Amino acid sequence: MASTSLFVLLLLQIGFGQTSHKQHHEDHYIGQQHNPEHDMNVLLGDENSEEIKKLSPAEQRKSMMEIVKMIDTNGDHLLSTEEITLWIQHVYRKYALDDAEERFPEFDTNQDGVVTWDEYNSVAHDQLISFDDSTVLNDPEQESLRYLHLKERRRFDFADVDGTPGLNVTEFLAFTHPSEVDHMADFAIEDVLSEYDSDKDGFITLSEFIGDIRGEEDSPSQWEIEESVRFKELYDQDKDGKLNREEQLRWVAPNSYGSAREEARHLIKEMDHDGDGKISEAEVLKNQETFINSEVTDYGRQLHISHDEL
Repeated sequence: MASTSLFVLLLLQIGFGQTSHKQHHEDHYIGQQHNPEHDMNVLLGDENSEEIKKLSPAEQRKSMMEIVKMIDTNGDHLLSTEEITLWIQHVYRKYALDDAEERFPEFDTNQDGVVTWDEYNSVAHDQLISFDDSTVLNDPEQESLRYLHLKERRRFDFADVDGTPGLNVTEFLAFTHPSEVDHMADFAIEDVLSEYDSDKDGFITLSEFIGDIRGEEDSPSQWEIEESVRFKELYDQDKDGKLNREEQLRWVAPNSYGSAREEARHLIKEMDHDGDGKISEAEVLKNQETFINSEVTDYGRQLHISHDEL
């Protein structure tokens, strides 16, 4: 029974946005080379990016211009860093909200518009599971189950911000997709620090990021080499050898404002040929492949959503 419960909890941690922190950006870079397929999947999505690739060049241009108009909120025919940043966030959060709204009724068993901890616990685990917060268990499997369960309960409580018991749909979104909700950033940071910050100084060094995985005489594994590159090139933006709060957030909450802004800056760097810090419609057309291969095109579905729905 313990093995089954532990497996279910692990699946829920993954399914509810608690994937390993070290997975983010693995598809964004192949080795140290930028992967344009990542950009396409962010703007268009896995399925729809493939569909747009099948369009004729003229149809692709038309689709891109439709997206540009939706991103260009001030109507100046230029895409700024802020406009692209907010659009990328909107894209991620729209899908997350759709998912939360779809799953909410499954857990709201009495259909009163609120998911209580007991309702969630019963549906998620097919039973009510309860552990003592302060009692460490001797059995390693039971202790792992206790740790994951209490972590899940802390995330549930952190998402409940309105002062009433249980989660409404918006709070359920924060619980199930914490990386999509700004106020959950504190939970994400607290979570990663408790796991990685061994000296409790509020920063994460490379050695803490990698962990104690080899003996003194062992040479670095390929995984360790790749993670070291990821730490230095992707996360440690100020190159001081440790991750501060903003850099930690880029790691653990990849869809945060800061991360979306980094992606927006990347797009502008790739496509802004006249150096004005913005992307014009002409530059979009000139960089058709880069634009199609980015997070801006909203997994393609945004091509079929009206402005009222947005």
